[in-house]
Amino acid sequence: MKQYIKEFRYNLKLSFPVILGLLGHTFVGFADNIMVGQLGTAELAAVSLGNSFVFIAMSLGIGFSTAITPLVAEADSSGTIKDAKSALKHGVVLCTVLGLFLFGLILLGKPLMYMMKQPTEVVELAIPYLDLVAFSLVPLVIFQAFKQFLDGLSQTKYPMYVTLVGNIINIFLNYLLIFGTFGFPKLGIIGAAIGTLVSRVLMVVLIWFVLKSKKKFYDYVTGFNFKKIEKKVMQKIMNLGFPSALQMFFEVAIFTAAIWLSGILGKNPQAANQIALNLSSMTFMVGMGLGVAAMIRVGNQKGLQNYYELRRIAQSIFLLTLLLEIVFAALFLIFRYWLPTMYLDIKDFTNIADNTEVIIIAAELLLVAAFFQISDGLQVVVLGALRGMQDVKVPTAITFVAYWLIGFPTCFYLGLYTPLKSTGIWIGLLAGLTASAIMLYIRFNMLTKKMIFNIDK
Repeated sequence: MKQYIKEFRYNLKLSFPVILGLLGHTFVGFADNIMVGQLGTAELAAVSLGNSFVFIAMSLGIGFSTAITPLVAEADSSGTIKDAKSALKHGVVLCTVLGLFLFGLILLGKPLMYMMKQPTEVVELAIPYLDLVAFSLVPLVIFQAFKQFLDGLSQTKYPMYVTLVGNIINIFLNYLLIFGTFGFPKLGIIGAAIGTLVSRVLMVVLIWFVLKSKKKFYDYVTGFNFKKIEKKVMQKIMNLGFPSALQMFFEVAIFTAAIWLSGILGKNPQAANQIALNLSSMTFMVGMGLGVAAMIRVGNQKGLQNYYELRRIAQSIFLLTLLLEIVFAALFLIFRYWLPTMYLDIKDFTNIADNTEVIIIAAELLLVAAFFQISDGLQVVVLGALRGMQDVKVPTAITFVAYWLIGFPTCFYLGLYTPLKSTGIWIGLLAGLTASAIMLYIRFNMLTKKMIFNIDK
């Protein structure tokens, strides 16, 4: 046990800036939901529906960008600046193209809202909100390319600083534009969309300024020749990026499906689902940050071909994640009735019936969420370790089976055809996440033992 525990300090040091940056993103969503929730449950459901489309596209963009990190980590451990610089240049080009493509895809997909049996008032509010938030994907995916590059160099604090500044700007603009504070126009949920777009553009500007102004990054970000694109490097990033994008897509898509299924049940179940999802996202970011640490450290050990250390370090991160997620599960169980009250105006007697129903449903969902914290955290750190090993194709198949052959059918049946309703949908999510965690760990265990056996041989 000591050989794992002694790594906890460094694992936390490396992952903390990533966790803080990710929590910053989630906190903006948390603040958005609280502010929008004051407008009414229909507005909260509309933001949930609009974001469900954006999150699917975002998962593809962010998932694809993660291909940059293991390539840079491997190049960094072997001291080849040229390879790391090439990964950054080609990664930025591919992420820019992908961001524009995803924006266009969302615009084309808007009519689907009318075909999904969602409440009409929710759809009418969601569409104009979606236009602006969809465009914000372009700067977000470009920012991710730079972030993943810095993560690969183990310089995780700089993306954290930029993200925190961007989030502060986002919350401030939301406050001004949602409620029309200090003479600004009262734009409701459109104000939230404008705040998101402006803050993401500024994040790209800020991270480029950091890279250009810091001497240690000078050799990586100067002398780019975008006219010279190497097919071999593009192919390598795409071979890693698209399976990684699909892995994240399969997971995000099942949570999106949960939003849509909740919408079929009504606006209050959908609003409750959004509350539980937002709270779960916060604890998930801890696991995701540790997953990035696993990807970086495993990528470094792969570059050094030290497979004994690779396995030991990865397992230390798995253990740390398990312990933290158990703590989060306990907090969800204890505070499941109080947490949803933060999102709604419980003094609003006009909507007291709706608000009370939303709180009761959300508390039931948090009961299930308490247990899937553990599975969710473990599957994302094991997936990070596998990405660090540049093993992406088999994990992609595993995530598809777990979420869409096990999780979604369970969500669909229990949610729409049993009295469990919203709780049944979340039991399906728990089943998918647990299956994913188990199968991914079996894959990691098998691969690392094989790598060690080949070295000993």
